[in-house]
Amino acid sequence: MQIITSHVNTDFDALASMIAAKKLYPHAQLIISDKLEHRVQRFLNIYRDVFDFVPSAQVDWEQVTEMIIVDVASLSRIGKLPNDFDASTRKIIVYDHHQKGENDVKYDEGIVELSGAAVTLLIEEIRKHDIAISSFEASLFGLGLYTDTGNFTYANTTVRDMKAATYLLEQGMSLEMVGSFAEETLTSAQQDLLDQLLTHTEIHEVDGLEIAVSTHELDHFVNGLALITTKVLGVKGTDAVLTVVKMKNSVFVVGRANSERITLQPILKKLGGGGHQHAGSATVKKGDKEAILEEINNSLDTILRPAITAKELMTSPVKTLTPDTTIEEAGRRMYRYGHSGYPVVENKKMVGLITRRDLDKGNHHGLGHAPVKAYMTTNIYTIGPDASLEEIQELIIQHNIGRLPVIEDGEIVGIVTRSNIIQVLYSDMMADKETPGTPPSHELINKMKKQLPEEALQLLKVIGETASEIHLPVYLIGGIVRDILLDKPNFDIDIVAEGNGIELANRLMGTYGGDVLQHESFGTATWNTSSGLSIDIVSSRLEYYRQPAALPEIETSVLEDDLQRRDFTINAMAIRLNIEAFGELLDPFGGQNDLREKKIKILHNISFVEDPTRIFRAVRFEQRFGFSMDEQTEKLALESIDKVIHLSPQRMNEEMIRLFTEGSPQEVIRRLFELNIWQQFGVDEKQLDASVATAEHLERVYNEQVRKMTNLKIAEKPSWFNYFLLPFYCNDSLYAAEKFTLRKNRKKLLEEVMELQRHEQWKESTQAGDYHLFLRDYSDEAILFILVADQAPHLEAVIEYLYRRNELQSYLNGSDLVKAGLKPGPTFSNILLHLEISQLTGEVSSKEEADQWLKEYVCKLQ
Repeated sequence: MQIITSHVNTDFDALASMIAAKKLYPHAQLIISDKLEHRVQRFLNIYRDVFDFVPSAQVDWEQVTEMIIVDVASLSRIGKLPNDFDASTRKIIVYDHHQKGENDVKYDEGIVELSGAAVTLLIEEIRKHDIAISSFEASLFGLGLYTDTGNFTYANTTVRDMKAATYLLEQGMSLEMVGSFAEETLTSAQQDLLDQLLTHTEIHEVDGLEIAVSTHELDHFVNGLALITTKVLGVKGTDAVLTVVKMKNSVFVVGRANSERITLQPILKKLGGGGHQHAGSATVKKGDKEAILEEINNSLDTILRPAITAKELMTSPVKTLTPDTTIEEAGRRMYRYGHSGYPVVENKKMVGLITRRDLDKGNHHGLGHAPVKAYMTTNIYTIGPDASLEEIQELIIQHNIGRLPVIEDGEIVGIVTRSNIIQVLYSDMMADKETPGTPPSHELINKMKKQLPEEALQLLKVIGETASEIHLPVYLIGGIVRDILLDKPNFDIDIVAEGNGIELANRLMGTYGGDVLQHESFGTATWNTSSGLSIDIVSSRLEYYRQPAALPEIETSVLEDDLQRRDFTINAMAIRLNIEAFGELLDPFGGQNDLREKKIKILHNISFVEDPTRIFRAVRFEQRFGFSMDEQTEKLALESIDKVIHLSPQRMNEEMIRLFTEGSPQEVIRRLFELNIWQQFGVDEKQLDASVATAEHLERVYNEQVRKMTNLKIAEKPSWFNYFLLPFYCNDSLYAAEKFTLRKNRKKLLEEVMELQRHEQWKESTQAGDYHLFLRDYSDEAILFILVADQAPHLEAVIEYLYRRNELQSYLNGSDLVKAGLKPGPTFSNILLHLEISQLTGEVSSKEEADQWLKEYVCKLQ
C-alpha cells in the first residue's frame, strides 16, 4: 500500500503538500493526523468531504510498502508508529523545504531543498509533468504557500515561491479563499487603526444580514487597510464590513464580505472603485467623509442578493433507509450511489441518520446482519426549506456535520450536504473571476443560434417553456453541448428532465402535436414532432456497474448524478432550457477548461474499470478533435486495459467500427498499441511499426490504384475490418481475430486471407492467366489485403488482373458444352476456366471467338 502523510499539528503547507503529492501519486492513500492547526480544522469542517483521508490511527502499517512524506523529513514528527515499524524495508519518498536534520529518514526519492513552502517543490513537479489542477486545488496550494511565507514577507521566501504563486493565479487560485483562512499580523500603526475602527462601528441589519460600517480619520497615511478591514470583519462577525477612512486629503473605502448573498460592487463602483464580489475598494480624492458615509448607508440594500435557501440547495428526492435495513445492505447502497450517509425513515418520519463511519463500526464487530437502527445517529440536526445558506454553513461548521436533512410538515423533503454548499461557493467563486472562454448565457445562446437549425432552436425554447409550466428543470446535455462550445455541427439532441421525462413528452405532444413513444422501464420517451423531428427526452439517472465491463443498471436520479455517470468532463456539461434561465451553462467538472486545454479527462478513477469501452471513446475523441488524454487518464487507461478482454465481440466490433471509420486508421492502430490494447489479444508490441506501415500502404494502394478501377467489387477505401486484421496478420496470429467475425462477409474475408497466406504462386506468376489459376475464387478485397500485407510482387499486374477479371463476359455455359458433344462432369468447370484465361490473355473477345475456341478445344480432346 502506498500512503501520503505529513507531520502532526498539520498546518496549511502540510495539507496542501499532501494534496499536491496526491496529484503526482494518484493511487496513494492520504493519511492525516488527528492533531490539526486551528485554521486547518476550520477549513476541513467545510471541505472535508472533498478529500479521501484516513486517520493515522486506522492505518494498517504492516500493509504499507511505500511512504510519501511531505513538509517533514523526520519519522518522529508524523505521529505514533508501531514499535516494530522498519522504514528501511519500505520505499521512502520525501518532499521537504526545511534544513536537513540529523534525525531525517533516509529516503529513496524526492526533493529536500530550501524554499518558503514545501508545496512549492510539489507545484514545480506538477508543472514539470504537465498535470492539470483545478481552481480549488490552486487555492488550497495557495493557502499553504501564503501561510508558510507570511504572504511572501518571511526571510525564507524564495523566487521559486513567487513563481509558484504566479502559476497558481493562472490556474484560478482564489485569493478570497486564501485570505479568509489565512491570518496575518499587524504593525503597531495598523493595530491602532484597527482599534479605532472597531470602536467607531455601526452595524446595520438588512434583510437578515448584518453589515458593519466602520469609520475613522487620520492626518497621516497607514497602509494595509484591506488587511485591517478583514480583521474588522473577523472581530465583528458580521456578514460584511465597509471601512471608510480619511487619510490626509483622500477618503479610502474598503469592503469585505463573507456571505454569498452580498456583492460589494454596486457601492464601490458608485464611488469610482471596483474589485470582486466579496472584496474591493475605492479611493475618493479630496472627498467628504461624512457625505460618503451617508451615501454608503443609503445604498446598503443595493449590495444584497436574494437569500439562497435550503429549498434551492437541497438534493431531492432523498434516498432513505428503513430502521430494519441491515448494515451490509446499507453499505452496498452507499457504494452503489456514492453517498456517505443515509436518513433513516419510518412511517414517513425521520428517526435517525446512518453514516459510513457508523457502518464501519458495525462491520468492525462483524455485525453486517444487524439493522441500521442499532448504529444510527438519533441526535440529528435538521433545517427547514427556508433556512438560508448562511444558517446552513454555520450549523455545519459549528457541529462539524456533513449533511442536514430538510424537514417540511414533519417529512423529509430533501438533504443539504457539504457538496451542495461547496458547489454554490465554487460557482460564485468562478463567476467572480473572468475565466477566458467561459461564455455568458447570451453568448451561448448566440452559439446555439449559429450551430442549430432554426426549427431545432425553437423546439428547445418550447421544451423549456413547457417544463417551466410544471416546475420541471430541463437541460440540453451531452456531446451537443460540447460541440456548441467548439463551434462544431451536431444535430443529436438529447434532453434530460430532472423529474418525469415521460410526463414532459406527453405534455409537449398534447400542446404541440406529434406523437410520443414511451419506454417506461427506462424513464425515457421520444417526441416525434409534427414537423418530423424526433427529440429524445429522458429522466435524469445514474448508472451502477455490478462488475467490470458489464452493462450498467440504471435508476432515476438528479442531474448531477446523470452528469457524473458520463464518460469525460467534456461530455458532462448541460445547458438549462427553462425559460427563466435559458442558455445557462452547467459545468460541474470543468469541461470548458479541458476543451480549452484540448484534454480528455475521465470523471472518476474507476471509470475505465466500470466500462472499458470508454478507453476506445477516449481514443476516438483524440482523433476527432486533435485532443489528448491527460496524464492521469492515460495512466488509468493503461492500468485498466486488461478489462478489454472481457468485452463481448459485439461491443468490440461496435467500438472498432467507430474508431476506424472516424479516425486516421494508421494513427488509431498506433494509439491502440500505445495503450496496450492489441497486446491484450496476443499481438506483440514489436508489431507496431509494421502494422502502421502496412495500414499506410493499404490506404495508398486504394487511393492511387483502386479508385481508378471503377469495376472492382469493393469500396473506394478499405473497410474497418481490413485495418483491424492488420496487427493480427503482422503478428502471424490471424486465428485470434476469428471470434470478432460476427458477420458472414467478415468471416469469409478472414478465411480467404488465411488461405491466400499459404499460396506460393505469387512469385512465379506475372500474367493475368497465371493469376486466374489460383485467384479465381477469391474476392477482390481479400486479394488486395494479401497484396499489401504480404508485400506480394507485381502489385500493379495483379490489380490489372482484377480489373480484367471483373470485365469477363460469360460467352459459354454448360448447355453450349453439351451441344458441342461434351459429356457433363467435373471437366466442365475446367473448360470454362481455360476459356476465361483465354479471354484474359486476349485470345477470345467475342461469342464467335468463344465458339471457335471451343471447337478447337474439343478437337484436341479427340
